[in-house]
Amino acid sequence: MELLPENLQHLKGQVAIITGGSRGIGRATALALATEGAKVVINYASSSTPADEGVAEITEAGGEAIALQADVSKVDQVDTLFNKVTETWGRVDILVNNAGITRDTLLLRMKPEDWQAVIDLNLTGVFLCTRVASKIMLKQKSGRIINITSVAGQMGNPGQANYSAAKAGVIGFTKTVAKELASRGVTVNAVAPGFIATDMTKELKNTEEILKFIPLGRYGEPQEVAGMIRFLAADPAAAYITGQVFNVDGGMVMA
Repeated sequence: MELLPENLQHLKGQVAIITGGSRGIGRATALALATEGAKVVINYASSSTPADEGVAEITEAGGEAIALQADVSKVDQVDTLFNKVTETWGRVDILVNNAGITRDTLLLRMKPEDWQAVIDLNLTGVFLCTRVASKIMLKQKSGRIINITSVAGQMGNPGQANYSAAKAGVIGFTKTVAKELASRGVTVNAVAPGFIATDMTKELKNTEEILKFIPLGRYGEPQEVAGMIRFLAADPAAAYITGQVFNVDGGMVMA
């Protein structure tokens, strides 16, 4: 990766937290925001190796990044995460709520613990991180929050009642919080990826059937989702955008 020239870095001096930032869309987002000059916090849940690799790539390019472990579905760990960030860099300007898991199976086979695990991380985690970040951003009278939802939250998907419910909840949450924070200069938007080439989609075996529903005829790449997140976080033109959902899905959902 290469950093943009300093005069083109829209995020110079700003601090960005990316939950689930060590792989896939999160990793691509961390790199994209770093090119804009942001100081990047790569959050990870368990394995530190990919997070450390992301930090190394950013620092070798001349940027600033740290990796911090936290399960964002846990109140105490979220508090610790944000305390460490503010102790290190003194502020939080951008929050990308990206961390998520799947526990797919048909409704009649779904165990309550599989339902709860997905809701806890994919929805409650967004609430917990946004609640803490918003307090910081309100004091700053500025900030951008970007929540990663999914086309599954818009159109449903067999075998993903838990995931679809959580991602639909993220959309409603985004719109409500956008209205609550707008008067203090904080924008809140959501990005809804379709089928993106990540570790999560590698396990899918019905690729040919899926591609029939994607007008562009292919899976997306993580950096294509990161491009939308980068726009919402860094582009001055995005300052007048809040409460919106932006699909990056190859045309799957056209509303």
